[in-house]
Amino acid sequence: MSTPAPDFRRVMTTEDTLRETAPKYAGVAGGARANILIVDDRDDKLLVFTTILEELNQNVVTKRSGEDALRWLLENDCAVILLDVNMPGMDGFETAQLIRARPRSSHIPIIFITSFADEMHTVRGYSLGAVDYILAPVVADILRTKVTVFVQLFNLREQARKKADERVLLAREQAARAAAEALTRRANFLADASKVLSSSLDADSLMAGAARLLVPRLGDFSAITLVQGDGSSSVRSAWAPAWNAEDMHNAMVREPAWLGAVDEVLSTGAQKTIERISLGVPDASARHGPLPRDIGPLVMLPLAARGKTHGVLSLGFASPGRNLGDAERALATDIAGRLAMALDNCLLFKKIQDANQRTNEFLATLSHELRNPLAPIRTALHSMDVAGLWPAEGQKLREMIERQIQRMSHLVDDLLDVTRITQGKIRLRKEKVELRAKMMRALETSRPPLEEAGHQITVSVPDEEVWVEGDRVRLQQIFENLLINAGKYTHPGGRIDISLGTEQGEAVVRIRDSGVGISAEMLPVIWEMFAQVNPAADQTQSGLGIGLSLARKLVELHGGRIEAASDGLGKGSEFTVRLPLTSPAAAEPALIQPAAAQKAEASSLARRILVVDDNADAADSLKMLLGIWGHEVEIADNGAMALERARAFAPELVFLDIGLPEMDGYEVARRLRAEAGSANAKLIALSGYGAERDHQRSKEAGFDLHLVKPVDPRNLPGVIASVFAEQR
Repeated sequence: MSTPAPDFRRVMTTEDTLRETAPKYAGVAGGARANILIVDDRDDKLLVFTTILEELNQNVVTKRSGEDALRWLLENDCAVILLDVNMPGMDGFETAQLIRARPRSSHIPIIFITSFADEMHTVRGYSLGAVDYILAPVVADILRTKVTVFVQLFNLREQARKKADERVLLAREQAARAAAEALTRRANFLADASKVLSSSLDADSLMAGAARLLVPRLGDFSAITLVQGDGSSSVRSAWAPAWNAEDMHNAMVREPAWLGAVDEVLSTGAQKTIERISLGVPDASARHGPLPRDIGPLVMLPLAARGKTHGVLSLGFASPGRNLGDAERALATDIAGRLAMALDNCLLFKKIQDANQRTNEFLATLSHELRNPLAPIRTALHSMDVAGLWPAEGQKLREMIERQIQRMSHLVDDLLDVTRITQGKIRLRKEKVELRAKMMRALETSRPPLEEAGHQITVSVPDEEVWVEGDRVRLQQIFENLLINAGKYTHPGGRIDISLGTEQGEAVVRIRDSGVGISAEMLPVIWEMFAQVNPAADQTQSGLGIGLSLARKLVELHGGRIEAASDGLGKGSEFTVRLPLTSPAAAEPALIQPAAAQKAEASSLARRILVVDDNADAADSLKMLLGIWGHEVEIADNGAMALERARAFAPELVFLDIGLPEMDGYEVARRLRAEAGSANAKLIALSGYGAERDHQRSKEAGFDLHLVKPVDPRNLPGVIASVFAEQR
């Protein structure tokens, strides 16, 4: 009789578990170099697998047949075997059976590599001791991650082997024998359990499915108790098909013996069996029918993972003579371990979600707070320009300040956009866009820093129009980010080539630079948030690492794709954007615009304007600029003062900051609309937030317009003219 293999599949619940337990191959290189045996009759596949696994820094051994593999295993050991199913002569299943039959190799985990795996193949493979199936063609990162797990287990097992005493070894052998005796019966059940435990990362859904799975296979009813955040425990899921689960739950939570046993298991982390408890529930008190008078035995298993007990799994019997035998108890323990790991993944996922939410909220708040100081700087700068306060010799300084303000505004916008995309809050306003004009507009916006660095820029566009369907603003943002990135990572005096063309129904934009280049290992990483190509090389070139990530997300939202290529460090880079082509837009009839004279008249009229902002610099700088244009301006730094000033001043126009203390801008706007003296005033919201819902909230509060800080002061005359022109 062959020596059974330990059930390594308990560590292979889901790919998410693999990524949690083996983050990016951590710890592989820290142990001794383990052997990884690859058995496949095809040289090309052996080369692919070897190449994928090289970076694990282990000994990769390749064999072209089952016979060669068995011969090698006579004298060698390995951490894991990657075994092709379909080989001439001795196939993978026969090879696995012979490997399991030898005591020396019976413990080695086997991963089958196959292009086809139905349920029969899967059950047969698991019955032969396989720990997993991987379908070809393989995903490199997943293969490395799974192999990493078994390399780590191999190293841990080797260490444990040196330190373990005979008692531990005997316990493992007994557990292995018990698992082997029930292997056939367990195979389908474990397959179902794997499906249930990998079906959701929501803890309640997972526990509900697990409770149903266990009945009647391992008991007449099951209950899962989970530790709450405050340290208390509560039954989160129960299943008793012979009785109403709600009635059973209510009866159990009133039973002191059961409650005490739950606390004991949580505190000790050890299993506990209660031979019998009496529910003592009269039939009349059950809402959905009578409950059993007595329950027993009641087996309680800790749900422990990574050294922490998350809860208790309770399995009980009400049928006479039913109990958990050794094999069933081992299976229940196995399921409890799997459930604990799955719950741990759920809780970790929830923590990651919460952390991501906090990060997104922080970035959004940071973006908003950064907008506040930008607004008065930009307004004050423009006021000095309008008033002629800049000396002729200071024009270069003014231009430098404007460029840096523009760069800071671009950075803040990128931060905010990244959080919106991550939260799924970006909505594209799609229309037909002529891509040549949009690309040239992006180049015009990005040209100052490129020319300042002395870069040579070449542009190649077709004579015919190139039309795509997309958001004008976002498309320009994509190209601006790529151009800024090219300029940033190209040494002064470098070359940047920009081209637009069409290929196979796609518009193709290529931006190539002669800059620092990208190493092969960094090419897949550059798209990740906050990634730095080579942060230690030149800190003057590094940014926050969000531009490329944002560009890729925006391209994908447009149904396109973006690619990066480089021949290596110091050899430049090329970024290619591909977007689906669309038919040209129909010629639009000329729209009747407000008369220029009317616009000029509206903007030149002296207005009574109230500026409400708790940022004194922002309010003062805006008042100064509006005063230069001839408007009569009053300021207020809070909502109550704004209402008081409005009653006395009767403003025609109010610039109102949303983020006021105590009474926010929305409430101030509603109150201004309710008062006779300001009911007809034009209200313009000023906010650091510009999502669609922010615009909608402003509209609902009574604002005529919503502006996002920092407002370009050059646009203010047109803004003022437009809000007053609408009433004509």
